[in-house]
Amino acid sequence: MQGIIVGLCVYVIEFLNKYFHMQEEVIKSEKMKIVGDMAASVAHEIRNPLTTVRGFIELLGTAYLDKEKKDFYKRICFEELDRAQLIITDYLSLAKPDPEVIEKININDEISYLSNVLLTYANYNNIQINETKLKDNSLIIVGDRYKFRQALINIGKNAIEAMQGGGVLELKTNKSNDHVVIVISDTGNGMTSEQIKRLGTPYYSTKEKGTGLGTMVSFGIIKKMNGKIEIKSEIGKGTEFKLIFPNR
Repeated sequence: MQGIIVGLCVYVIEFLNKYFHMQEEVIKSEKMKIVGDMAASVAHEIRNPLTTVRGFIELLGTAYLDKEKKDFYKRICFEELDRAQLIITDYLSLAKPDPEVIEKININDEISYLSNVLLTYANYNNIQINETKLKDNSLIIVGDRYKFRQALINIGKNAIEAMQGGGVLELKTNKSNDHVVIVISDTGNGMTSEQIKRLGTPYYSTKEKGTGLGTMVSFGIIKKMNGKIEIKSEIGKGTEFKLIFPNR
């Protein structure tokens, strides 16, 4: 009887050792997956400002470019490189997140900035950008300006990429009761209701080589700023993103 108990104890110990070893392997595997996800997300987010910088560098090489435009293009390049640096800093500091810089943001100014940043990418893809801004200096929201720009640029860039044969990107600002509204719409491929439901989830993308991470990050930024996202879309006619924020 004693021998059976000893044997059973040895079996249990061996089983537990194997179990804990398997648990360690699973944890290591999960950590590697997280690292891989992070690397893919960082690469995706940095690609946007680098694409913008490349476009403006090409414009800087244009003959007979006046000094005012050169200075403007250089300023956009530096701002986008700073944004890329901030993105890297954000991801490296996830373990010890720094306090966000909360400030008042003028929606009309940000729509103008978005239009300028997307200009070369839009021209390259035969896309026309139209701005319709409500003439109201009280269109103010509160949040981290650079992260907010990151979210808008991601949505705008995705809209451009949805119009493979050219089209029109509409950027609008408006006011509704105590909220400010930003509308980003395209005349592209459009999405089904099922595709709309899955937007913002990791690794879901309507693009052939997309990761879905950029949209996920953008939606997270908007929701953290107490924003709401409404999406309307029709296959073959385009998509409309409506971003609604409390007016501050």
